[in-house]
Amino acid sequence: MSDRPTAGPPPKSRRDRCVPDWLAAQARAMPGAPALIAGSVQWTFEQLDRRADRTARQLASLGVDRGTRVALLSWGGPWFVVTVHALTRLGAVTIPLNPRLADAELAWQLADAGAAVLLLDGALAPRSAQAVLNRPGVRVAVGDSAEPAGGGSAVPVLSSVRDADVSLRREIDLEDVQGVIYTSATSGRPKGVLLTYGNHWWSAIGSMLRLGHRRDDRWLAPLPLWHVGGLALVWRTVIYGIPLVLHDAFDADAVNGEIDAGNVSLVSMVSAMLERVLAARGNRPFPPSLRCVLLGGGPAPRGLLETCARSGVPVAPTYGLTETASQVATLGPDEVTGTPGAVGPPLLPTRLRIDIDGRWAAPGEMGEIVVAGPTVMRGYLGRDDETARALRDGWLRTGDLGYLDDRGYLYVLDRRDDLIITGGENVYPAEVEAALCAHPGVADAGVVGLPDPRWGQAVAAIVVQRPSISLRADDVRAFLEPRLARYKQPRYVWFVDAVPRSAGGKLLRREIRTWAEAQRPRDTGDLGGAAGAPQDSDRCV
Repeated sequence: MSDRPTAGPPPKSRRDRCVPDWLAAQARAMPGAPALIAGSVQWTFEQLDRRADRTARQLASLGVDRGTRVALLSWGGPWFVVTVHALTRLGAVTIPLNPRLADAELAWQLADAGAAVLLLDGALAPRSAQAVLNRPGVRVAVGDSAEPAGGGSAVPVLSSVRDADVSLRREIDLEDVQGVIYTSATSGRPKGVLLTYGNHWWSAIGSMLRLGHRRDDRWLAPLPLWHVGGLALVWRTVIYGIPLVLHDAFDADAVNGEIDAGNVSLVSMVSAMLERVLAARGNRPFPPSLRCVLLGGGPAPRGLLETCARSGVPVAPTYGLTETASQVATLGPDEVTGTPGAVGPPLLPTRLRIDIDGRWAAPGEMGEIVVAGPTVMRGYLGRDDETARALRDGWLRTGDLGYLDDRGYLYVLDRRDDLIITGGENVYPAEVEAALCAHPGVADAGVVGLPDPRWGQAVAAIVVQRPSISLRADDVRAFLEPRLARYKQPRYVWFVDAVPRSAGGKLLRREIRTWAEAQRPRDTGDLGGAAGAPQDSDRCV
């Protein structure tokens, strides 16, 4: 395979790899400029900088220093942002945890990460079981999640923790590991992704070069901050010198309120969020102050993009991974109508190829998406074998299938592991889901393959109906008949109230498959093999 990255020049010295602390630099350059807006909390860069220093000294008194692995369990908000910056000044490794996980799952991640300290948002303390709080060898500190208006720096962020007299770092080594973010575990156990400060830096620079930058930008983050898409915004807004706007939780009316008031110019969402925002605002046009809706979390439904085009929504579909610190390729808002189905060219510091059994694919040929560049992770924590399989010859093997057009624009088809092979034919679940979601009565859908003794696999779908709509499987079949080859049409159809998704909006096909396999024995009648008609079945509530 040609065009491989070479070993390159000798590693740079630490001095060459270091940059000024991003927050401290902005606090000096623009101390009174807004840095963080979250309800009544409105902090300037100077105030955020002082809080980060104070929290760092509190954490130092707990024994946190360079290399200490610190788990952070929080719903997000100002407390989360301050703590992440504080850990940077100590050189500690941040491990953001998903508070939606069950206690047993959290306990497993704490053990897998080798966390020495658990910082627990005070709002979560009552629900945390002893299995989480009493991990052997893990020190626990509870934070004050409630912050006063104005953000006076005298208020501690950790409860009953003294300040230590320590020297704080004022430089960031781009080669240092900033944190460990666990994958969404669409199959098997989640893996801890080691991301460096350099990964975050180049992700921020690449995104800015693609989407542009204005000094009056404000970026709304309704995504969870423990997800790579949310955490990326913590770094980007500081690097850009613009405010980060946070909400306690996603609320479509609140997002519309911020947009209509002209309070934000950029917002990051997944498709399900944008669907709800559009449904809540009806026919109201978006103001010109909103210049970009960065849309991630998996391939965007074609119907959603068409709605955005009709409504004048400046949507920018993107393809990204935890392993690449968020964005890999992004389509500009002005390109969506002219390039249907694409997610754009790679961001400038990123190299992207399609691999077919060891050769680079020609335009239009489908294969595995592989990525190289400064945003690619260091590896998986404690998983050398999996790191070696994912990082080969300087390229990250994404496991995703796609192709490039003759302009180098990427089209993502599906996960390689999710490919359904029925009767020797390949079926991409995302294609079937897109066809299902094009039905005006379908709000969401998920498609998986189930074992089938005759055809190898059978296509199965779960479907969420829109409110006040009543569908039967025959209605779905009639709609799909002219749109999909017969072997692609679902043999099984279940109507459900919600499709399981990760915090980042990705379909959890493993959960769908497990549920569907349990439901299948309850179906009756001649199913007619993989090419048979969809069947009605029980509703999942």
